[in-house]
Amino acid sequence: MKIEEVEKAITDFFKSSLGGKAKVIKIVKSQDGWTGEAEIYEESSFIKSLGLSTRVQDRNIYGIKLTDTLEVVSYARKEESVKEE
Repeated sequence: MKIEEVEKAITDFFKSSLGGKAKVIKIVKSQDGWTGEAEIYEESSFIKSLGLSTRVQDRNIYGIKLTDTLEVVSYARKEESVKEE
């Protein structure tokens, strides 16, 4: 398995599940598959909950775990978001 295939699997997963463009910032081969981290800019959930439109986006880091066959077995946001304009 090439690391480029893992990167594509991660970006494709986040595009389909979160609807955002992901930038892979870490990939590590483990005994039972792969782990990675991706940076995703998402519309501010607080501003969105108020029904307002804005250019403010939250920068979120997500961790993801995949099997050797690139099946996603888990993912989660890793840290507090950072506001970007």
